[in-house]
Amino acid sequence: MTHVRRSPEDIAANRARYEEHQRKGLEFAPKALPEASPLPAAEIAPDRIIHREVIPGGWYWSTHIRKSEVFRVSLDHGFSTVSVVAWSAGDTSERLNLPDTVKMQWTTALGKGRVIFSDMGRVMFSLTEDSSGAHDGLMGGSTFASNAAKYGEGKRNTRDNLILIATKTGLDKRDIPSVLALFAPVRVDRDGAFLWKPELLRGGDYVELRAEMDMIVGFSNCPHPLDPDAACRPNAVTVTRIAATAPMADDLCRTATAEAMRGFENNALAAM
Repeated sequence: MTHVRRSPEDIAANRARYEEHQRKGLEFAPKALPEASPLPAAEIAPDRIIHREVIPGGWYWSTHIRKSEVFRVSLDHGFSTVSVVAWSAGDTSERLNLPDTVKMQWTTALGKGRVIFSDMGRVMFSLTEDSSGAHDGLMGGSTFASNAAKYGEGKRNTRDNLILIATKTGLDKRDIPSVLALFAPVRVDRDGAFLWKPELLRGGDYVELRAEMDMIVGFSNCPHPLDPDAACRPNAVTVTRIAATAPMADDLCRTATAEAMRGFENNALAAM
């Protein structure tokens, strides 16, 4: 296959077409997205806590979650990046799809009010609370090779953690989707370069992910490939599973964008 290089004029024309499509798409957003959630996070009533897991630096954890339950992922012990993957509990061939999540919502800035889509166009998670908006849906997690090049051998990495999660779930490495990296302040400049912007983080950050279907969810607590720290020293991360509360009819995540509304329509159709 011959690669045809695009001229600067072609690139500029493609960018203009994309920006015009984006403008038209955003015109249909019924609601403005909110500011970041306040810090510190509100206390969770003890009778609403189903389970609380503290994931040590470098390690992983997987669990099931039911529709309308919530995960609060919080940096109670210092900074760390947490990579998240998910599969539908009813059919594990349906899984998290970050490329579609970014494309369908016209943004790489995933924060409060946004949703995370599956590869079937359904909504898997709603971001109901988020103190930073500093999450990465583009780069993916660390690998053995990336960690060895940066830290030397012997450090745990996200790819191997996710293979262990998949294997314990009865899946294999071919079933691992692209990851959502929480607390990874990655942005993209106009030239397409990835930038690490730590000023987006506030210290003690948290995010709440409401499940929009029954799922199997995996978490890996390893440094992001762009993390500038020369030492591999991720801190422990707390994941709290919170009892379900049915969303209101005017729920922000369900009504903030036209894309989200269509995604929830797909959820409803699949449940019939």
